Amino acid sequence: MTQDEAKGEVVADRGAPREKKLNFFARIALFIRQVFAELRKVVTPTRQELVKFTAVVLGFVVVMMAIVYGLDVLFVWITTTVFGVPGTAGA
Repeated sequence: MTQDEAKGEVVADRGAPREKKLNFFARIALFIRQVFAELRKVVTPTRQELVKFTAVVLGFVVVMMAIVYGLDVLFVWITTTVFGVPGTAGA
């Protein structure tokens, strides 16, 4: 791969040798090394951040539960208003 000076794009060299494909076990070893490299980048949240994130998630869940409950009550009311309750028509 070389960089084209005019446009700044990376282009393939026609004369460049192809990279040799790794065997099965070398690919597994490479994968494991890459996993450990990514795990080193993970930042553990502080206790304050963890409490804040947990509160945000729980608050969101409570709000969504309230919306779903409200819609459920609304649809039950609409259904009983439109179709009536069977068995109570003559009472």
